[in-house]
Amino acid sequence: MPAPIRLRELIRTIRTARTQAEEREMIQKECAAIRSSFREEDNTYRCRNVAKLLYMHMLGYPAHFGQLECLKLIASQKFTDKRIGYLGAMLLLDERQDVHLLMTNCIKNDLNHSTQYVQGLALCTLGCMGSSEMCRDLAGEVEKLLKTSNSYLRKKAALCAVHVIRKVPELMEMFLPATKNLLNEKNHGVLHTSVVLLTEMCERSPDMLAHFRKVSLVPQLVRILKNLIMSGYSPEHDVSGISDPFLQVRILRLLRILGRNDDDSSEAMNDILAQVATNTETSKNVGNAILYETVLTIMDIKSESGLRVLAINILGRFLLNNDKNIRYVALTSLLKTVQTDHNAVQRHRSTIVDCLKDLDVSIKRRAMELSFALVNGNNVRGMMKELLYFLDSCEPEFKADCASGIFLAAEKYAPSKRWHIDTIMRVLTTAGSYVRDDAVPNLIQLITNSVEMHAYTVQRLYKAILGDYSQQPLVQVASWCIGEYGDLLVSGQCEEEEPIQVTEDEVLDILESVLISNMSASVTRGYALTAIMKLSTRFTCTVNRIKKVVSIYGSSIDVELQQRAVEYNALFKKYDHMRPALLERMPVMEKATTNGPTEIVQTNGETEPAVLETKPPPSGLQPASQANDLLDLLGGSDITPVIPTAPTSKPASAGGELLDLLGDLNLTGSPVSAPAPQIAQPSFLLDGLSSQPLFNDIAAGIPSITAYNKNGLKIDFTFERSNTNPSVTVITIQASNSTELDMTDFVFQAAVPKTFQLQLLSPSSSVIPAFNSGTITQVIKVLNPQKQQLRMRIKLTYNHKGSAMQDLAEVNNFPPQSWQ
Repeated sequence: MPAPIRLRELIRTIRTARTQAEEREMIQKECAAIRSSFREEDNTYRCRNVAKLLYMHMLGYPAHFGQLECLKLIASQKFTDKRIGYLGAMLLLDERQDVHLLMTNCIKNDLNHSTQYVQGLALCTLGCMGSSEMCRDLAGEVEKLLKTSNSYLRKKAALCAVHVIRKVPELMEMFLPATKNLLNEKNHGVLHTSVVLLTEMCERSPDMLAHFRKVSLVPQLVRILKNLIMSGYSPEHDVSGISDPFLQVRILRLLRILGRNDDDSSEAMNDILAQVATNTETSKNVGNAILYETVLTIMDIKSESGLRVLAINILGRFLLNNDKNIRYVALTSLLKTVQTDHNAVQRHRSTIVDCLKDLDVSIKRRAMELSFALVNGNNVRGMMKELLYFLDSCEPEFKADCASGIFLAAEKYAPSKRWHIDTIMRVLTTAGSYVRDDAVPNLIQLITNSVEMHAYTVQRLYKAILGDYSQQPLVQVASWCIGEYGDLLVSGQCEEEEPIQVTEDEVLDILESVLISNMSASVTRGYALTAIMKLSTRFTCTVNRIKKVVSIYGSSIDVELQQRAVEYNALFKKYDHMRPALLERMPVMEKATTNGPTEIVQTNGETEPAVLETKPPPSGLQPASQANDLLDLLGGSDITPVIPTAPTSKPASAGGELLDLLGDLNLTGSPVSAPAPQIAQPSFLLDGLSSQPLFNDIAAGIPSITAYNKNGLKIDFTFERSNTNPSVTVITIQASNSTELDMTDFVFQAAVPKTFQLQLLSPSSSVIPAFNSGTITQVIKVLNPQKQQLRMRIKLTYNHKGSAMQDLAEVNNFPPQSWQ
C-alpha cells in the first residue's frame, strides 16, 4: 500500500478547493484512505493519519472513528506518537464517552514517567478532559507532582489540580499541604498557576478562605505584587513596559476575595493597592487592565475612604479614554459604586453627561442610567436640562426609559411645582408616545394639586396641542385640563405668563378636532368627549352645541364612546338638575403612601415610587385569550404582568399545575365560584381619579416582611388597610436582585385559601435590575371577610443568565395587624 500523503500536502490540497462540494469530496476520499489504513493496523503511519484527522475535525468534519487510534498512540513508547495521541484525546474525547476511561491507566503510567515532557502531556490531558472518576483515581499522582522541585511540572500540576477540584470538590483538602510553599517559587509560571489554584479553593470553600486568611496569605501576595511593581525591566516577563501584567491581575483578584468582609486582610493590602493605582502606566491598554482590577478590588474590600476616592478618580480618567470598551467598563463600575460613594462620583458629573453624546448605544445607555443616579436636589435643574436635550436627540429605544427617569427624578427633586409641570409637559411634547401608562394620571394628579397653577397649565396645554395630536398622552392630559379648567382658559386669568384670548367656540373646535382626528386613540376620544361634557357646566354660550356633539356620538361604532355619549345625553334629558353637581371640579387628590412618605428607590438610574396610584381604567377591557389556571381557581383575576384585566366570575378548575402551586393551602373540596373581590374602582366619568384617599393611616405601623430570599432574588411585603373596606388588605411587593445580571420576564403569581379572595394589579416592570440598583413593585389586594390568619403560596418565574427559572414558596409569617 502506498504511503499516505503528509499533513502539509493535505492542507495544501484542501485549500485549492473552489467550492464546498469539492472540499467535501476531498475530505471523504482522504477519510476512506485513513479508515483502510486503520483496518490494516498500519503502525507506521498511524501518527500521520491521526494528525490529518484532527485537522479535518478542526474544519468541522466527523472524526470520531479515530478515537481508539488515539488510545493506541498514547500507549506507544514514542514521544511523537504520545504527543499526537494525547492531543487527539483532548479534541475527540470527553467524559460523556466511556472510551476515555480506557486511557486512565496510560495516564497514570505517564504521570510517573521519567521524562518530564511525557508527564506534562499526561497532566495537560487530565486537566483538559478528565472525568470525575479519572480525577479520583489520579489525584494522588497530581498531588505528588505538585510537590516536585521541577517548575515545568509544578505549573502544569497546579492547573490540573484546579480541574480536579472543580470535578471533585471533596478532594480539595488533599492539595492543601502542597500549597504552603507554592508562593515561594520564583518562576512566574508556577506563581501564576498557584494563584489560580488558591483562588479556586477560596471561591469554592469558606473554610479554605478562613484558613488562608489565618495563615497570612495576604502578606505573601503583597510581597509578590510589590516585587513586580518595583522590579526593573525583565524581557522575559515585560508586556508594554509592565512586568508580568497577567500575574498582577491574578493576584489582585485573589486579594479581592481575601479582603471581602475582612478588616484585617483589607488593612494589610491598602498600601500596596495605593502603590499599584499610582505607579501603573496608563498609556497602554495593559496598564488600564491592571488599574481596572485594582479599582474592583478597592471597591470590594473594606478599604479606606481616600483609597475609594482614588479608585473613582481612576474610573473618571477612563471616561476620557478613546477606547470605547474602557469607557463602558468605567460607566458600569461607577454605576455600581454611586450608591456608596455618591459625592466622589458627582465630581465626574460633567464627563458622564458628555458620554450621553457618544455614538455607541451601549455607552449612551450606561451614561443615561448613571446620570439619573446622580440627580439630586442641588443639580436637578442642570441635569434635567441635559437629559431633556438627550431625550430630544436620542434613538427611539432610549426614549421610554429616559422619559420614565425624568418623570421620577422630577417628582422627587422638583424645586417648584411650575418647574415640575413644565418639565413633564416638555417630555410629553418631545416623547409623549413613549411614556409609561401611568404618566397621564400622575400628571393629572400633579396639576390638580397645584391649585395656583391651573390657569397657567391649561393655557400651556391648549397651545401645545394646537394642530398637533400626534402625542397621545399630551392630548389626553390637555383634554382633561381643558374640561376641568376651560372657564379659566376663556377668562384669560393667567398671571404666570401673558394670557391668550380664546373663545368658547375655539376651545370646542379643538376638542372636536381631537374626536375626529385619525391619530386619536379610543382612550383619547373618551377624554375629549368627557371634557366637552364637563364644559357644559363651565361655558354659558355653547351648551346647545355641546348637546349636539354629544348626541352625534350616541351612534358611534366605538362602543366605549357610544356608551359615554348615551349616558351624557341622558344627563341632559332626564337628570339635567343633577348635571352641575356631577360635573363639578375635581377636588385635590391625595396620593396613598406606603408605611409613611413616598419612598423612591433607584432603578439603574431611574427611580420607582413604591406607591399604589389610581389610574383611569383603559376602555373596552377584554378578557385574556388564555385563562391562567391559578386565576381561574381563585375567581378569575387576571395577573398578566402588563395589562390588568377585570375580575370575572369564572368557576375554578382543579388543574394539576395549579394544585402543585397551592400545595396544602386547604384548597381541596368544591370549586370556588365566587368572583374576585370587587374593589371599588373610580368611574371613567371622572377620568379615573378618586376624590377620597384609597388607604387609611392606621396601617402605617404594620411591619414589613421578607417573603422570599433565594438565588439573589428578594421579595419584600409591605401592608396597608383599605379605607373603603376594612376587610381588604393591600400588600405591596418589592422585588430586588443582588446578582450581577438583570432578571428579565419576571412574573409574580400568588394564591390564597378558598376563604380568601385575591386580586393582583399590574407590576411596575418585568425587569429586575442587577446589584440591587432598583426594584419592581406590584400591588396585591386580599379580601379577608372572616379575619382569619393570612397564608399565601407564591410562584416566581423569570429569566436569568440565559435560563428560565421557576420557584414556589409559602408565606406564613404575615404580621397579625395585616389580617386582624
